[in-house]
This record gives sequence, structure tokens and C-alpha cells, in this order.
Amino acid sequence: MKIIIVGCGKVGRTIAEQLNGEKHDITVIDSKESVIIRLTDKLDVMGIHGDGSSREILLEAGVSSADLLIAVTDADELNLYICLLASCCGGGRNKINTIARVRKPIYHKDLQETLNMKEALGLSLVINPEQIAALEMSRLIRFPTAIEVDSFARETVEIYTFKVQREFALSGKKISELALLKGSIRICAVERDDNVIIPGGDFVISPNDKVSIICAPSNATKMFKKLGSGNVKAKDVMIIGGSRTAYYLADLLIKSGIDVKIIEKSESRCTELADLLPDAMIIRGDAMNKDLLKAEGLEDMDSIVTLMDIDEENIMLSLYARQRCNAKCITKIDRLVFDDIVDTLPLDSVIRPRELTAESIVRYVRAVKNSEGSNVETLYKLNDGQAEALEFKVSPESKVISKPLSQLEFKNDLQVACITRKGKVIIPKGDDTIEPNDTVIIVTTHKGLQDLDDILK
Repeated sequence: MKIIIVGCGKVGRTIAEQLNGEKHDITVIDSKESVIIRLTDKLDVMGIHGDGSSREILLEAGVSSADLLIAVTDADELNLYICLLASCCGGGRNKINTIARVRKPIYHKDLQETLNMKEALGLSLVINPEQIAALEMSRLIRFPTAIEVDSFARETVEIYTFKVQREFALSGKKISELALLKGSIRICAVERDDNVIIPGGDFVISPNDKVSIICAPSNATKMFKKLGSGNVKAKDVMIIGGSRTAYYLADLLIKSGIDVKIIEKSESRCTELADLLPDAMIIRGDAMNKDLLKAEGLEDMDSIVTLMDIDEENIMLSLYARQRCNAKCITKIDRLVFDDIVDTLPLDSVIRPRELTAESIVRYVRAVKNSEGSNVETLYKLNDGQAEALEFKVSPESKVISKPLSQLEFKNDLQVACITRKGKVIIPKGDDTIEPNDTVIIVTTHKGLQDLDDILK
């Protein structure tokens, strides 16, 4: 696909990197020449230095023949205008698809709830990084043992990634010996010593492995209890920092019956949050003050979420919380470049909004490509991008249909993790078959699979 990205800040760069890895034809536009030079030196993309809200610049970038424009500048209003302008300039073989990053809650709410507003602005998709991050955090709070939770097949199937503790029922066991797993869940990936393995029945699970398990959400609570993780839904959550993400997260948690306490330093922001979230407890204070945290009950909380503006403060607060209580700690990291160091720290779950945003856009791009030959419905990156979980819609022409899985020759490092058929979730065995119109979830370390038939040798 021919894709134009306007705005090459943190989110724009991450989107460009991921889409470049998908072998798309990328053009990036930014008003800072130094940013364009750095990006074009690093990636196989075309760069244009200029104002992305200019019709002349968009035409130079090839908007009239582009398939998709993504506007991710720092200003919501500018992103909306750029998408509207791109829709008016488009005159190629197809109507151009447009994606705008919109962060202000009031704008995002109006775009979602006002009939035909997106169509009037020429928008195909509205992306809100803060809301995406909040949704991910709410899933993790729902299952505190999990490090990551990803949804497939219209949320009828989820993949839960967690770290194995020595006391867990699966620790030291072969996968084939785990009778409690048969028929309802499947271990589809294991990360050990920075290597990702797609395991077979003889694989032995060890303490400190990061294990990814796929199952229906209705089986998840039962699964975690059987594994001995002691997983229970949080009753109360402390959110440190009153950002937009904090607002979205608190709103989701309150609606699910969880008590929420927010600590924020700014008096004016506390007033705003009190108006927006009448059912939350808003505390004005400096969260870097240990006495305040203790007085507000940090040691008794089920979950702690650090959403300060400074990544280093979020990390320090999460590490402190892990020392003082048994709460599930979720840490937001936006700007820190030393990811390899962060991964060595004893943090429960780390949320990177820009990466979540980029993955959402990649999933949308794959869905658009689906109409042009690819049948990938959904894509999630597992284990820091070392593996992929892909959701395929099965076409009647596929080479894999109506044959027992045991008779198909799959590529190495690949697993048929789940089949959904007419709303029923099937954890497949060797005698199961894939049929037309099924949804199939494949977990693999191979990158860039475009068609279900690509799973065959």
C-alpha cells in the first residue's frame, strides 16, 4: 500500500517503523528537516520537509494516488484538517483512507457519538493513544497475574501472557502432562532468556518463563485459579498522575465496579477530574512523597498504576510500590529510549502508548489489505515483537480446509492456536479441521504472513 504519514514525532516514527517492516510504500512529512533526515537515514521511506496541512505538500507526497494518510501531529485540530484536505485532494483509483490521532476527550467523544461526523470529515479511523493505553491497562487489572492481554475474534478469544512462578501448577511440567489445560486452553508461546519458543508437547515449563496462553475469556479466571496464581480481580486501584489516560482508565474501572483513587499535583487538574469523575476519589498532592502514599493507603491497594509525565518517576514509583505491597503495578513509559534496561527491571506490566497506537494502525492497514488479497484480520506482537499472533478469516479457496491438522505440513516455529466456528471456540487437536469461514489464530516467530496458506511449508 502507498501510505503517507504526517507528523514524525514519537508516535509517527513508531508507526513508520512498523509499516516499513510490513513492506509498504511510505512517505513521511514533517516541518522539522532534522527529523526527516534522521528517519530517512534509518528507514527505507521517502521524506518531505514541509507543512503537512498544505495542499501543495500533500500533492507532492502523492496524496491523489495514495491508499492511506495518517495524521499524527501534536494538534488534534491540525490532524482533523489534514485528513479532510486529503479526502478532498484524493482523486486516484480509490477513495483515500484517513486516520487521525485525536487526544482530547471531548473531541473523541463527539467523533464517536455524533452521527456522520467522521464521514463528513473524511475520516476512516480515529486513534486515541491515551484511550488505547487505558483499555490495555483495564484488561491487566481484570487479570492481575497477566503481563499482557490481547483480544481476537471480536473478543471471543484472548491471549494472556504471564511470568511463571515456582509455585505455579505448570512449573517444571511437560506441556503434555498438564491435564488441566486439555481442551480449553493452549500454551502457544514461551519466552526464555530473551528467546521465544513455539512449544510442543515435550516442552518443559520452567520458573521465570514468560508463557502465553490462549483461551476464551469465560475460562480465564478458572485457568488462573487452576494454575495456582491466586488471580483475583482488583477491588481498588490507585492511579498516580491525573493525565488524560488516567481519566479514561478511571472511567472504565468505575463502570466495572472498581474503587478508584487518583493522586494529582495540579490543583486545577484535580478540579477538572472531580467534575469529570464524581465517583472517583481525587487527592491533590505530590506522589513522590512517601508519607502521602502511605497515608492514602498504597500498601493496601490491589493495583497501582503510574501515569506521571516523566518515565523515570513512573519507574521509581512502581519499584517502590512493589517493595511496599503486593499490588499489581502497571507502569506507563512514553519517552524512555533505554528499553533494554527497562526490560531487566522487576516491573509487573509496562505500557507503551505509542507502540500500542502503532499496532492498532498496523491492524487497520492489514484489514484494508484484506480486501486486496491478504486475509489477516488482526495482528498482535508478542514477547516484545519476537512473535506474532495473527487472526485469519478462512476462504473457501484455502489449501488447508477440510484436512486433519495432523496431515498438514506446517512451517517450523508455528502453531495453530485456536479455531472459532460460529461463535464456538475450539482449541484444536490433530484430528480437527479448518473449514471455510472459520477464524483461525496462528502464533509464530515468522514475520509478515499475509495469507493462511503461508503457514504451510
